[in-house]
Amino acid sequence: MSYQHQYVDGTHIHFPLGKVVCIGRNYAEHAKELNNPVPSEPLLFIKAGSCVVPLDDGFSIPADRGAVHYEAEIAVLIGKPLSRTPNSEEVLDAISGFAPALDLTLRDLQARLKEKGYPWEVAKSFDGACVLAPFVPGDAPEDLSDIGIRLSINGEVRQDGNSRDMLNPILPMIQHICGHFSLQPGDVVLTGTPAGVGPLHKGDELVLELPGHSRFASRVL
Repeated sequence: MSYQHQYVDGTHIHFPLGKVVCIGRNYAEHAKELNNPVPSEPLLFIKAGSCVVPLDDGFSIPADRGAVHYEAEIAVLIGKPLSRTPNSEEVLDAISGFAPALDLTLRDLQARLKEKGYPWEVAKSFDGACVLAPFVPGDAPEDLSDIGIRLSINGEVRQDGNSRDMLNPILPMIQHICGHFSLQPGDVVLTGTPAGVGPLHKGDELVLELPGHSRFASRVL
C-alpha cells in the first residue's frame, strides 16, 4: 500500500497504514434522515486499510455499482498503541492528528444487503471507500467537543456539523473501541457523519474542511 499519512505542512507520518474503525449513526439527525433507529450504544464497523486513498487533487468512485454516497467525517489518527480500557489522558496522548475525511458508501448495495440481513462490508470497504485529507496535529483543536466538519459540493454546503452534536464524544468513543479491540499506530477512527449525505457524481467539485484548522479542494474524477 503506497498511501502515507500526511500533515498539512507536507511532512509525512511514518506509521503503517492500519485499519479504519468507524462509528455509525453517531449524529441523531443523520440516523433520522436514513430512517435508521438511534443506537443505544456505539455502532462499530471496520473499513480495511486497503480502501484508503488521499483526497489530493481528485479521487475516483465506482461507475457501475449504483449510488455512491458521501459522508463527511472527522478522522482521528492514532499514534500510540491503545488497548483494553485506557483513561482519557492516555487516549489524548495517543491522538496524533485530526483530518476531514469522506466515508463513501455504495448506498443501493448496502440497502439490498441490509434488507436480507447480510453483512454490508462490500458496500463500505471497496477500494477508494475512505478518502483522507492531510492531518493537523492532535493538539491543534483546543476543545475536542467543538470540532467542526463541513463539506461543500459545487459551491453548495451539504454537510455542516460539529463534534458537540455527537451521541458518543471522541474520547469516550475511543475508550469504547479499545474495550473491544486494540488500536495501533496508523489506525484511523472515523467519528460519524452529520446529516446531509447524498450521492456523488463524476465531475463534482468538493471543498472538505475542519473549519478553523484545514480546508481542501478536490473533485470526483
